[in-house]
Amino acid sequence: MICVTAFYPAAGEGRFDTVYYYDRHLPMVSRLLQPFGLQKIEVDEGVSGFAAGMPPNYRFICRLYFDRLEGFQAGIAAVGNQILGDVGNYTDIPVELQVSQTRTL
Repeated sequence: MICVTAFYPAAGEGRFDTVYYYDRHLPMVSRLLQPFGLQKIEVDEGVSGFAAGMPPNYRFICRLYFDRLEGFQAGIAAVGNQILGDVGNYTDIPVELQVSQTRTL
């Protein structure tokens, strides 16, 4: 399984419109990428760092799961500009992206 992870760092005072993110952006991402093999989306909202009282490293972490790397690559080639073009509607935080192979142990 392939996991595409979007990290939104918590450092700084960036804007993040949670309502837009959940109500508009993620449904759009799901609709556009399901034809390319998107299986599910998971979102973590940072609440704390590892030690008590520490702030989280990331405000949000979003994971998109695909069965195959080729499906993700085809989806991004086809609709990536539409998805990335929407980011400014909910945040000005620079997003960090990573593609990983996920293994279940």
